[in-house]
Parts: sequence; C-alpha cells; structure tokens
Amino acid sequence: MALTTGTVARYAVGSVGTGGFATLPGLVLVFYLTDTLGVAAAVAGLLVTGAKVWDVVVDPVIGAASDRERATTGRRRRLMTVGGLALPVFFTLTFAVPPALSPAGAAAWVLVAFLLAATAFSLFQVPYIALPAEIAGTYDARTRLLTARVVVLTAAILLFGGGGPALRELGGDDERLGYLLMAVVASLVLGAALLVATTADRSPGGPPPRPAVAPEDRTPPARRLLAHYRRAAALLRTSVPFRTLLTAFVLQALATGVMLAAAQYVATWVLHSTPAVTFLFAALVGPALVVAPLWGRLARRVGKERAFAAASVLFVAAAALLVPLVWAPGSWVYLPVGLAGAAYAGMQSLPMAMLPDVVAHDARRHGVDRAGAFGGAWTAGETTGLALGTTVLTAVLAATGYVESSGAEAVTQPTTAVAGIVVAFSLLPAALVAASLLALRRYPLRRSDIDDATADRPARHPGSGPAAPPRPTPPDRPQEIP
Repeated sequence: MALTTGTVARYAVGSVGTGGFATLPGLVLVFYLTDTLGVAAAVAGLLVTGAKVWDVVVDPVIGAASDRERATTGRRRRLMTVGGLALPVFFTLTFAVPPALSPAGAAAWVLVAFLLAATAFSLFQVPYIALPAEIAGTYDARTRLLTARVVVLTAAILLFGGGGPALRELGGDDERLGYLLMAVVASLVLGAALLVATTADRSPGGPPPRPAVAPEDRTPPARRLLAHYRRAAALLRTSVPFRTLLTAFVLQALATGVMLAAAQYVATWVLHSTPAVTFLFAALVGPALVVAPLWGRLARRVGKERAFAAASVLFVAAAALLVPLVWAPGSWVYLPVGLAGAAYAGMQSLPMAMLPDVVAHDARRHGVDRAGAFGGAWTAGETTGLALGTTVLTAVLAATGYVESSGAEAVTQPTTAVAGIVVAFSLLPAALVAASLLALRRYPLRRSDIDDATADRPARHPGSGPAAPPRPTPPDRPQEIP
C-alpha cells in the first residue's frame, strides 16, 4: 500500500495528543503537587512515578491485545479509539482535586486519576507506535512518516508546554481554578487529536485468511498474562537491534524527563519568573520545528543511526552549556536551550523511524508480525524513562532541601536547592544522553538490511495459520558507529 500524503497527515496529528500528554504532566504535575497542593517533593515524585510505571505492567498486555485485534479484524483502531475517548476524562480529573482534601487526600486523588489517564493513553499509544511498520513499507517511507510526526510533535510541545502554563495563569490568584481550566482545554485538544489519528490505519479490515485462535487465548488468564511479559522479555533477548535501540531511547527519555520536570522550577527559582517557562519552551521548540526535516534529510544521506548519534552529541554539548546557570542566571539560557531543542528533534524522530525497521527486520527473520508486542515494550520503556526522570528530580529536590508550599504561601529556597535544580536541568541530562551513545554504538541495522527485507513476502499475523519459511538472513551483527 502506497504511503499517501493524507495518511502521513492523519498519523502525524496523533503526535499532538502524544506530545501533549508527554509534555504537560511532566512539566506541571509535580509542581502542582508540591507548590499548590502542599505535597512533599519525595512523595510527589513517588506518586507520579508510580502512576507512570504502571504502564510497564499494562503495556505488554495492550501490545498483545493489539496484535490479536490486528489478526482478527485487520486493523488496530478499537483500542486506539477507546484510549482517545477515555483520556480527556481522566486527564481533567487529575487537576480537579477538591479543595477540602488534605495534602494526603489530594495526593491519593491525583494518583488514581493520573493512573487511569496513563492507562487510557497506553491504549492509544501502543497500537499507534505499531502502525508505521504496517502503513509504510520502506526505509525511506518510514523516515518520511516519522519525520512528519516529529514536526507535529515539536509543535505540540510548544502548544502544551507554552500554552498550558499560560492558560493556568488565567486563574489569577486561584491556582486550582487555573490548573482546572488548563486541564479542560488541553483534554479537548488531546482527545480530538487521538481520534483523528485512529483513521491513519487504512487497512481494508476483515479477518485474515484461515483465521485461528492463538494458543494463548485457550490458557487461563493468569498464565496468559505471564505469557505477555515473557513475550516482551523475548523481544529483548532475541533482537539485538531492539535491545540496543531501546536502551539508548530509555536513557534519553530519562534525560528528557529530568529536564522537562525541572523546567518549571528553573523558571520560578532560578530565573525568578514563573511565566518564563513559556519562553523556555519557545526556545526549545522553535528551532526544532525548523530542524526536524533536516534530520530526516541527513538520515537519508548518512543513515538513521549516524544521524541519531549526531543529534545526541549536539544535545550533550547544549545541556552542558547550561551548567553556569548556578552562578549567572540570565536570558542567555535561551541560546543553549535552542541548541538542545534542535538536537531533541533528531533524538525523537530518528529512533522512532528506526523502530519500524527493527520490527520489519524481526518479522523477516521469524516470520511473525509482532509489531504490537514491540510497541508495548517500547512504550513501557519510554514511559519508565520519563517517569524515573521525575523521580530523579524529586530526589535531588529532597536531598538539597527544597521547601514545599501550599497555594499562594511565600517561601524562600536555600541556595543548595537552587543549585540542585540547575544540575537536574543541565548536567544530569547531558550525562544520561552521553551514556546512551554507548548503547547506540552497537546498533546493527543499516539501510541494506531493511530494504532487502521488502522483497520478502509479508509476515503472518499471530493466529493466522502457518507461515512460509522466511528467507535466510544474516544474524544480528553488532557494528559500531564510526
């Protein structure tokens, strides 16, 4: 099936929702807990992390369910639609904490609501990530599809990262009202974007030939659940490309999570301007909107893995340049943040364009379409990285003596806490992305490995009957990136 402009556009619109949900809670939720609801920093970090790590439990199950839906209906739309309808409800509830609740009660409310929101998001995100391997059939087509997605993703980061806090300020002195207004507007945009993206799956639908019930469907639920986790572990064990790519991406998600969660604290306690977070996001996303297509062009010229490495090196340098904020805070910060944004565009688009290549390579080697399982493991890894980023930040805040507050209560932060905020915004992300380059050096796939696979017959879907033996292929071979 040819990749049409309409399909690219519909798929890319989904990144308004995925980018919005990844950005806005990461930016404001911990700050909402510590500086509006009066929840201790360490407790706030554990709460947000717990809700996010829940995805590690549920994503492999959703991935298997998505593969079964694809095998029986020919599409992945059902779970995506349920997630798109449920997410706005639970996201709004996350920021609708009743004023009468104590800090402990408010923390419990946020935990339950955000856990449900994260589950709804996974119902959409897991099959959404699986789609590129099925709607784009070649190495360059996937680069085109995922580059368009990341252009929209960077715009979504600006929309939610800058617009969310601006909406919050409309609440004036009533911080709770401001957060609720922000959540309602954001939820409407999130839901609309996710539902549009469900139409990107243009498969004709209907069951595949010779349908059969997969063996795990006849087993007891408990054993079936364990089978989902074993399948996810098997992906890591048997696919060197997936293991190396996921390791690099999780480390970078951890770096992004720390930096994102620290941005509001940098604006408030380092730059001494709460609205400055909007300008930080403008500096981050503005260059990314311009540079994202350039990373796609570079990938077509030198290969995705080399372009990904170049983007990562640029990010390390840009993040390290932010360290002097400890001694000399000022508007100069926007320049290195802009460089980090340019690098971030490549760090998002290129691994996401590499994942469908990994899926296609695996299908060629094993003769089975496991795109949903890959999507579940990938989403679980990304979510874990982002969630642990929040944990790392709150651990730094707690260790450096950060002072929590409730409502409009005025507090003064110790110099150690301000220094910790800067380190979490600069040095820690730089070190984590530098570590990701060590994993990326062993990524084995090249363009020839992928385009050769397109000559093979499509892999079967789980439960669709026996497959013809796949053509022999060389084993996954570790190769270092020069």
